[in-house]
Amino acid sequence: MSHADPAMDNALPSCTVEVRRIGELSVVAVTGTLDMLTAPKLQDGISSAAGQGSVAVVVDLSEVDFLASAGMGVLVAAHAELVPAVQLVVVADGPATSRPMKLIGLTDIIDLFATLDEALTAVAT
Repeated sequence: MSHADPAMDNALPSCTVEVRRIGELSVVAVTGTLDMLTAPKLQDGISSAAGQGSVAVVVDLSEVDFLASAGMGVLVAAHAELVPAVQLVVVADGPATSRPMKLIGLTDIIDLFATLDEALTAVAT
């Protein structure tokens, strides 16, 4: 018979998703670990942002320290559902986020920006 170890609760991946409006745009800011356990939070955030009548959804992964294939799968599915009615772009820079996206070719279908300011400027024009 095994007992749950309370210390294991702290080992679960931490992820927060915050949705905010900037004019006609929505920003979905993600922090922490984006894997198969936390990817549904991103999916809910993108759905919420798109449901607000946004012309564009900017997914900001600049504070993500680990991006698993499940997180990238959510981005692919969101792109398929939203575009062309709603523009979807991603902010990611660095080995934990932009590198895996580039390696699997995700940047061939979703525009990638190094900073939130660059993404907001691009979708506003």
